[in-house]
Amino acid sequence: MAEGAAEAPAESGGGSDSGAGAPERGVAPIKPQYLTTKEQFHEFLEAKGQEKPSQEIKAGDPGSNDLAEPEAKRIRLEDGQTGEVAEPGEQPQAQKRARGQNKGRPHMKPTHYDKNRLCPSLVQDSAAKCFFGDRCRFLHDVGLYLETKPSDLGPRCVLFETFGRCPYGVTCRFAGAHLGPEGQNLVQEERVQAPPVRNGLDKALQQQLRKRKVRFERAEQALRQLSKGHVPGPSPEATVPEVSGAEGAPRQDSGDTQQAVPEPGAEALALGSVRTCGPLTDEDIVRLRPCEKRKLDISGKLYLAPLTTCGNLPFRRICKRFGADVTCGEMAVCTNLLQGQTSEWALLRRHPCEDIFGVQLEGAFPDTMTKCAELLNRTIEVDFVDINVGCPIDLVYKKGGGCALMNRAAKFQQIVRGMNQVLDVPLTVKIRTGVQERVNLAHRLLPELRDWGAALVTLHGRSREQRYTKLADWEYIAQCVTAASPMPLFGNGDVLSYEDANRAMQTGVAGVMIARGALLKPWLFTEIKEQRHWDISSSERMAILQDFTRYGLEHWGSDTQGVEKTRRFLLEWLSFLCRYVPVGLLERLPQRINERPPYYLGRDYLETLMASQKAADWIRIRCQESEAPGCGRPRGPWAAGLTPPCALFTVRCCWDPCHPISSFCRSIRPTRTSSRGWGRGV
Repeated sequence: MAEGAAEAPAESGGGSDSGAGAPERGVAPIKPQYLTTKEQFHEFLEAKGQEKPSQEIKAGDPGSNDLAEPEAKRIRLEDGQTGEVAEPGEQPQAQKRARGQNKGRPHMKPTHYDKNRLCPSLVQDSAAKCFFGDRCRFLHDVGLYLETKPSDLGPRCVLFETFGRCPYGVTCRFAGAHLGPEGQNLVQEERVQAPPVRNGLDKALQQQLRKRKVRFERAEQALRQLSKGHVPGPSPEATVPEVSGAEGAPRQDSGDTQQAVPEPGAEALALGSVRTCGPLTDEDIVRLRPCEKRKLDISGKLYLAPLTTCGNLPFRRICKRFGADVTCGEMAVCTNLLQGQTSEWALLRRHPCEDIFGVQLEGAFPDTMTKCAELLNRTIEVDFVDINVGCPIDLVYKKGGGCALMNRAAKFQQIVRGMNQVLDVPLTVKIRTGVQERVNLAHRLLPELRDWGAALVTLHGRSREQRYTKLADWEYIAQCVTAASPMPLFGNGDVLSYEDANRAMQTGVAGVMIARGALLKPWLFTEIKEQRHWDISSSERMAILQDFTRYGLEHWGSDTQGVEKTRRFLLEWLSFLCRYVPVGLLERLPQRINERPPYYLGRDYLETLMASQKAADWIRIRCQESEAPGCGRPRGPWAAGLTPPCALFTVRCCWDPCHPISSFCRSIRPTRTSSRGWGRGV
């Protein structure tokens, strides 16, 4: 989970092999002709690249302030007060280091979604009346809704062109593309197709989970064996659960009203009316023994880490295009999944392009983790299930999950053994080197994980306390390869170029997991496979953002809420993309992940704009393609009528590029929250 967390300044080893001069420690070495000062950098952006500011102050001068960073974060003191950074010459007070945790960020949940919102019964063209009747809090007057609805963002709707029908109807922010003269929602019958995304949450199952009517027989059997100290083994009898005759009726052998989750084969035998796909085989009825469980063979493949917030489905589609072999969904909390939360189940969704896909679960107790594993084993299609034992954040750690499991060996063993017993797919584990900075635990846990049944382990070369303040310890990862053998071990940490990946493979790991490197440059997978440095242009990078917006509208929707979600996660990703330094500007290759970029002027205006670390400049990316100030007509790659990324920034802003950004836009800042969004799983 922590791969998506904010990166703190790290130690750098790049000062020794620099070119001309001695660059500042931890700063990317950029050619002198591109360096500038903070003031000149922002002057150039304000001038929209019309004229280049004079570089009379040479980079590297003591008084030039060319490597100045944005305003320093507030640091929380010991007594809970908030202190500012000490002025030059003053004696700094004793302060508690935040260790990379952005605890001062505001949590703002938009409240305008329920204001003047059209009733879903009208949006989906349902023939039935509203279920709530007069008690419904949504609008039922389409005319009144259209009076308050903002203007369309573009002439073409991604959902309408892709699937032949837009399910958001009149509420779509591109509704003009598929509304008839009388306001009816048009449908292209010859192109209508269901969205290809899999692993959705069935409404009937959601109701059963919320009412606690789901029974987990295999999980309960495994937990009973674990509580008695027995190692769970294959059940000697067929594991076809009984289903009560009437829905919700109590079972004769139990006092509760819980209902078994039917398995595909068992449901066909018991009910006889369930539609099946393909011939019925023994695998549909008889459980596989552990020795017959499907193997996970991904050695040598490139593994995209489960990135919280940024590792959403649209981003994974981008990485798959550039060569990622294995993808994994964002960390999902098992208790939320068992409660049927739609926003949590949205993290399990899988696109057809993800041929090798897994989900990552987080939990602190064997019962919830084992039951959740059994539930997912019967309801979704995945190739493996991963346990998050590397999350360092306090919210998870203090509850006993994440990294805390490394110090709770008994619970950790029960979780791994119990989940492995109820899963038909391989079980993997992601861990860190340890909890404390100088107390490594991974080499002792790896042999035990191998005996407990883990098919693969990924080791992040940092401890919980280190966060990102140190380089990943690949020497220790090399030692752990021997301890884990013959179980495959993947390494993770500080891979930002094909040279880094080659050095990582020399340690003997079975493969490399890429996290922040993919956020900074998703084309890293192509560079590794082709063994080259890609000097990607700014227009190509903008095209990637365009594809992300199209994928985002398909995934989160094209109404106001979906557009704002796409914009929000695009801004989140831009907070990482701005740290990338183009290859042609570097004095020494490759860029290292712990080197922050200084202020520089790129080879064109867009390249310079993409290097800004201000959220306001990320929003201004929408303006640079405008044909004329205030016209709102895109040109360049958007001239063909495709939805430009800049359109997504106009939900709460004026389309006029010269208009000041509204207070709502200024309040939006990337935050380290999950892409599950605000209570909606689409």
